[in-house]
Amino acid sequence: MPSDTIASPGSPSRVTRFRAQYDAGPATTARNDRRVSSWLFAICFMLLGMIALGGATRLTGSGLSIMEWKPLSGIVPPLTHAQWAHLFALYQQIPQYRLEHQGFGLAGFQHIFWLEWIHRFWGRMIGLVLFVPLVFFAATGAIGWRMIARLLLFFVLGGLQGAIGWFMVASGFDPDSVAVAPAKLVLHLSFAFALYAAILWTAFSVRRPVPEPIAGSDGAVWTRRLVAVAACVLAVTVVAGGFTAGTHAGFVYNSFPTMDGHLLPPHYGSLHPFWRNWFQNLGAVQFDHRALATLTALTIGGALVVGLRSSLTKNAHDALMLLGWAVLAQYALGITTLLLVVPAWAGTLHQTFAAILLSVTLFTLHRLRGVGGPIGRLSRSDRP
Repeated sequence: MPSDTIASPGSPSRVTRFRAQYDAGPATTARNDRRVSSWLFAICFMLLGMIALGGATRLTGSGLSIMEWKPLSGIVPPLTHAQWAHLFALYQQIPQYRLEHQGFGLAGFQHIFWLEWIHRFWGRMIGLVLFVPLVFFAATGAIGWRMIARLLLFFVLGGLQGAIGWFMVASGFDPDSVAVAPAKLVLHLSFAFALYAAILWTAFSVRRPVPEPIAGSDGAVWTRRLVAVAACVLAVTVVAGGFTAGTHAGFVYNSFPTMDGHLLPPHYGSLHPFWRNWFQNLGAVQFDHRALATLTALTIGGALVVGLRSSLTKNAHDALMLLGWAVLAQYALGITTLLLVVPAWAGTLHQTFAAILLSVTLFTLHRLRGVGGPIGRLSRSDRP
């Protein structure tokens, strides 16, 4: 007699147990999806904090206060007066101290030191929060091997981002400089946004692996295209914003909508070759950031107008409305930061909300995956 039919009274047969496990499979997968995506969303929240801290350290001049690169031992802050004195003596050797902080004493140094230390400590914590649960989810079979490979890549890229950060900071120790090199600042900022976007998109895809079906009308297709274009323009705008911050171009032409009465800043193309104006001419750098921000807002506005008049689902309409409000808030923050001549709080909020606007843009694009074919859908082997 087959063993499946042999069972003690009241105990489930082997077939019954197998069927129960099979029936529970979708629920188990959904539960793992929620757990993994919630973990990835938590990492994204930490990355938002990291972006905010990065803006604050830049605007307060704190980023150059730690002149040693110690990826592991640097997690322990100075504990004795001798250690503080050593770090302060190192800081006194760079131009930033002599030209901007001359004579502010050990207490002033400690003030800027702690902000930079928290920035680096937070980065280490992000790595820990990424790696430890990754090991757990991999060991318990909650994620597949392709997802493991993807998340390990994110972990490696996070470490690379820390190295890029030090590469950027070291440029501020140059005898002829009081700040980091703008191009290296942009590299650090762009890499942070790219890594944040990749993890966020993965989190969205794990939470909702199957796109919501949306009728492929012309209006729906054009809405998706416009949101995709807006995401690309927003990415370029962030890069331009990095150059605006790195060159301190936000401190000139603090009027809006004109630039001290001009549509274009005087001497826009004064540098040769012409491309140098995009990165070194302060008036041109600020104008380009303004123009790209305006183009981003107009593209999102166009997507909103087309989308609300097309056959999208309620979820897609809601995402578009949220995107419209987000771009208005970011545009207003940019104007406020400019008119107030870039106070630290406004500049930090403007940089942080740029990441939030990117989040909402990706969220909207993800909601529109079901229009005319899915975009970025995880394959079954990628799913947890």
